[in-house]
Amino acid sequence: MSIDTPTPVSSPAMQRLLHGATGIRYGGDYNPEQWPRATWLEDIELMKEAGINLVSVAIFAWGILEPREGEYDFTQLDDIITLLHEAGIDVDLATPTAAPPAWFWKKYPDSRPVTRDGITLGNGSRGMVSPSSPDYRRAAAAITEQLARRYANHPALVLWHVHNEYGAPISDSYDEHSVLAFRAWLQARYGTLEVLNSKWGTTFWGQVYGEWDEIDAPRQSASVSNQAQRLDFHRFTSDALLECYINERDVIRRFTPDIPVTTNFMATNCLSADYWKWSREVDVVANDHYLVAERADNHILLAMDADLTRSLAGGAPWILMEHSTGAVNWQPRNIAKRAGELARNSLSHLARGADGILFFQFRASRFGVEKFHSAMLPHAGADTRIWREVVALGRSLGALADVRSSRVSARVALIWDTESFWAQDFEWRPSVELGHRERIEAFYSALWKRNVTVDFVHPTADLGSYALVIAPSLYLAGPTASENITGYVQGGGTLLVSYFSGIVDENDTVYAGAAPGALREVLGLTIPEFLPLHETETVTLSDSRTGTAWADDIVVSSAEVLARYVDGPASGGPAITRNSFGAGAAWYVSTKLDGADLDSLLLDVLNSAGIEAARGVDGVESITRSSATDDFRFLINHTDADQAIEATGTELLTDTVVEGTVLVPAGLTRVVRSIR
Repeated sequence: MSIDTPTPVSSPAMQRLLHGATGIRYGGDYNPEQWPRATWLEDIELMKEAGINLVSVAIFAWGILEPREGEYDFTQLDDIITLLHEAGIDVDLATPTAAPPAWFWKKYPDSRPVTRDGITLGNGSRGMVSPSSPDYRRAAAAITEQLARRYANHPALVLWHVHNEYGAPISDSYDEHSVLAFRAWLQARYGTLEVLNSKWGTTFWGQVYGEWDEIDAPRQSASVSNQAQRLDFHRFTSDALLECYINERDVIRRFTPDIPVTTNFMATNCLSADYWKWSREVDVVANDHYLVAERADNHILLAMDADLTRSLAGGAPWILMEHSTGAVNWQPRNIAKRAGELARNSLSHLARGADGILFFQFRASRFGVEKFHSAMLPHAGADTRIWREVVALGRSLGALADVRSSRVSARVALIWDTESFWAQDFEWRPSVELGHRERIEAFYSALWKRNVTVDFVHPTADLGSYALVIAPSLYLAGPTASENITGYVQGGGTLLVSYFSGIVDENDTVYAGAAPGALREVLGLTIPEFLPLHETETVTLSDSRTGTAWADDIVVSSAEVLARYVDGPASGGPAITRNSFGAGAAWYVSTKLDGADLDSLLLDVLNSAGIEAARGVDGVESITRSSATDDFRFLINHTDADQAIEATGTELLTDTVVEGTVLVPAGLTRVVRSIR
């Protein structure tokens, strides 16, 4: 298997689903098994009131559909699907394999997942068993076949929803089935033990393997375990989960080849799966996103998640499969969304490429561990603020029907590589400040505040359409990635690289010679020594910027020095450089910049790449979707004050003509349509 992964492309199935006559898809999970039939009838009437046109069912219903192995009961599911269809509501039918029934746990105890420190987990929660268990895969395929055979020709069925959130709440299992599968995966990857020993560097700490059955999963050990082995176990786990998805998907396709199949990702929030690989296997990319309620900038992180999801879809429309109307009870504090936040969140996803806006869940559960999780219909019923906002959002989505199938374009890309993140976040790195996520968020947030539209890319993807590519956190870069990035700059692109990037190859092996091995040539410099800073230490740059956390001892070869360190461990040495390379240029920033300092650096780089980035109104998100004939500019006001924004066209939510300026009320959204 190769670390290098091509960019996914959209599929015809995605277009069949999202070009339907119903406009923007709207709805959410529904769990009728929790309610008497009389409640179903009430709920369906409320769904119609809200404009709901797509409902996900059967996600956790395995124990009801197959109460004993090989015995099936579809009475309840038949009834609810028929009722939904009669109400004009389409069905996203799930395979319930994220929650194996009690009989499975009892009958197949060797399928239970095992944690890294050796604890065998039991039933009583959500989440699958060992993904490498043959019994689990067989049982999952059997219930999937029953569902696909029974509902293949049902007119309500428009989408298949395999499993639920692969990789959550656990992903890797250290059971015996996984160990055997891991060995087979390694044999396929490396061929011989000689190659494996070389790639893993097993001569360090005397870890050389002489037989395949000496290799175990990288369990908790006395000290830090072999990190190349752990990196491969991450890869293996992602592939094992993906095999489970493909196993069910291929069963479904035998019966319904024309109905798209998907599963719900957790784009920026789940590192269990390499979604660049996964996105090639789904017919439509779907994503779940929940705000980090306590963060004041959670709307920016929402936008980042949506942009990554769109990027995984290759720019094609996608589905927001789950988000919340209000509070989520699995976060430390169950903070409610403020009035209007539900709509702002939803329309931000829509603005960034979603053609479906769905929630977890329709009716709030009265029992179970998520009984304090918000829903479209709260415990208090329809006479509530949340329900009124749900109904209003349905009307808004109806007014925005023409937005469907339009696309977002970007001239700036941020490199996102899950495998690099796995490796970077292992123990014993040169500083505790080096977690992959921090610089990703910092660079993305600075661009968001300038209303610069961003795609995310794999380092081996075709970068030629972007004027600027940024690598905020690319610790691991294999030879293919290195050649691809170098070729992009040589061909005329502009590259910006942050510190601790290009350090190791795909096996977490440091490149021979000085850092940054994979990027030395394109950056025109070498780094003989890393110089991490003390926790509260700052360094001053000659351009008056201030850095924290990190510095490098830089020796330039061909790069131009734009700023030097005035003080600190690298005093007098280069801090920010720019290297002309071929027809392009590569910038390097060797310390942690934040706030105005990071903003000004990005502005310099954007200008050099020919990208206009005039700062807009603080707190007003601006993003444009475009069709062949129209632009749809979303203006989302995250502030507590009305804002006047330059715009001309037709405002779709109020159906008014805009000439020169549109008023975006505090906390609300306006969508201006203009003809190109």
